[in-house]
This record gives sequence, C-alpha cells and structure tokens, in this order.
Amino acid sequence: MFRKRDETVIEKPSPVTRVTSVLGPGITWKGSLHGSGGVRIEGAFDGEISVQGLLVVSETGRVTCPHIRVKSAVIAGAVQGNITAEKVEIRSTGRVWGDVVTAAFSTEEGAFLRGQIRMEDKVDVPYASETPEPQPEEAKAEEEDAVQPEETSPPTQEA
Repeated sequence: MFRKRDETVIEKPSPVTRVTSVLGPGITWKGSLHGSGGVRIEGAFDGEISVQGLLVVSETGRVTCPHIRVKSAVIAGAVQGNITAEKVEIRSTGRVWGDVVTAAFSTEEGAFLRGQIRMEDKVDVPYASETPEPQPEEAKAEEEDAVQPEETSPPTQEA
C-alpha cells in the first residue's frame, strides 16, 4: 500500500541544433572550424572540424578532414575522413570515404560509405578547444626558454 515506487530517469531530448554558419557554394576554405554552433558546408572545405552542434554537408559540399568531431552530421555531399558523432545521417546523394563512430546511424537508398561503422551505446565526442591551454610542463619550458641575460666574465689584464 505504501510501497515506494521505482523512479525511472527520463532523459530530456537535446535541444534542436540549428545551422548558424554557412560556407556557401563556390567558396573554398582551408583551415579549422571549432565552436558550438551549427555549420552548413555548400562549398569546399579542407582542414579540421570540431563543432558542438550540427554539421550539414549539402549536395554541392566537399569536405576533406582527417577526423570530423560533431554532435550530429547530415551528409548529402562528399566527405573524405572519419566521423565521430552522436548521430550520423547519410542522404541518397551523400558519399563518405572513412570510418564512422556513432550511437545513431541512418542512411537513404543510394548513399555511399566506404569504411567501417562502429555503433556505440553512447558517444562522447572529444571536441577540440579553440585555443588549447598550455600544460604546466609546457608553460615551465616556455619560461626557461625566455631570453636570459648573457653572463660576461670580467676582463682579464694582460701583463
């Protein structure tokens, strides 16, 4: 009658991520993308991608990245590189050359993947920070490398 109920933990759905930045068609970019917003790539990108949000590679998008780290990815264009994300979707026009690590994977008929898929219960995406903080050993080494005044020996007298 007065038995304690088992409380079930209900996870709240994550808020819908939006695209906040667009690399338009006809644009070629080499470098790094780091941040917390969503990114849509309609042009060509070559470099590192680590975003705490949504990555959309449109049909005209071309991405070359050694390892993409995002919360979720929707691929409708071409991607060369490994993908680590909580959710990955490859559309019918999508082409991926690389391995995928994810908790949720979907694909449409006609999609292409040359690589392996590793499904996990939960994926902790290690996002890269924009400006890495120096480690204590590195900071100490930098201090030691600072310019030190040269020691001068006293002039010797010649007889």
